[in-house]
Amino acid sequence: MTASHVDENAPPPAGAPLADEPSLLTVDGLVAEYRSARGIIDTIARRAPQVVHAVDDVSFTLRRGEMLALVGESGCGKTTTAQTVLRLIEPVAGSIEFAGQDITKLSHSQLRPMRQRMQLVYQDPYESLNPRYRVSQVVEEPLRIHGIGNRLTRAAMVNEALARVELQPTDQYADRFPHELSGGQRQRVAIAASLVVKPELFVADEPVSMLDVSVRAGIMSLLRKLCSEDGMGVLIIAHDLAVVAHYAQRIAVMYLGRIVELGPTRQVLSNPQHPYTRALCAVAPRREPATEPGQVKLLGGEPADATAIPSGCRFHPRCPIADEGCPVTDPRLHIVPDSAGNHEVACLRVP
Repeated sequence: MTASHVDENAPPPAGAPLADEPSLLTVDGLVAEYRSARGIIDTIARRAPQVVHAVDDVSFTLRRGEMLALVGESGCGKTTTAQTVLRLIEPVAGSIEFAGQDITKLSHSQLRPMRQRMQLVYQDPYESLNPRYRVSQVVEEPLRIHGIGNRLTRAAMVNEALARVELQPTDQYADRFPHELSGGQRQRVAIAASLVVKPELFVADEPVSMLDVSVRAGIMSLLRKLCSEDGMGVLIIAHDLAVVAHYAQRIAVMYLGRIVELGPTRQVLSNPQHPYTRALCAVAPRREPATEPGQVKLLGGEPADATAIPSGCRFHPRCPIADEGCPVTDPRLHIVPDSAGNHEVACLRVP
């Protein structure tokens, strides 16, 4: 099976963490905002800057050895959530606990030693690698930044990291420049540069969206392998359910800055509860379409402007089953009945 198909009945990924294992990452009530810059006229008129509510009251946990996927349309707040968790964006409210330590209020100097344990891979391997550096220099740079090892030990670590991402023989890749590599190879180099410092938390922001379909499954399989073998917690950002369906243990569906459904991948895909999740599942590629042609109801319009969140349920302007209570009451995540307590949804129409 390739990553371009959704298999609702696929078994859970290998190496699934135990339910009672302590969380590596705990995010509670996270809020992140952007404020637009004011021009001269706005300043003279004393107009308040526009506030973009990028992330609003987001909570989730991630255990060691687990891959959690944040999915949703472009602009729903997935990347901002990931960057806020890593403190690349300062949260307005909420808390972030990593490996038992609250890092929400740590200063930059206090946070610096933690950076080695939390690594990020960006979406575009064509832009994230320094074109003037050879592969060995790209992978060695994090070791130099964190003051790890000497020249000889760092060379051994670089070779080990390249071997981990299956760029072998390593000596055939170490002296190449990024422009001499394919897209999939560049992304493996970017992953190697993050792995070389042996992180505990690995954040992958759309790691395969810029790659050919033929190499996406290889990158996703590599991330799952690292998850199960190293016990890393992997937070993966994606807009395509089909990409993560076979690899992530759990899925969190985001809409307009908030998680609207959260649960085990198999449960979310086979029994989606939120109308938004159902719409995403309906348009995802399948081996055997679950509905007849013409029966899939596509969502109309675009998500609301994040500077003006709709009242009540923020999905109600596009929801096909909204009733008179949806524009009034803002739903919160609650447990889906008969789901063993691990499948949650934020919808007034779900009991």
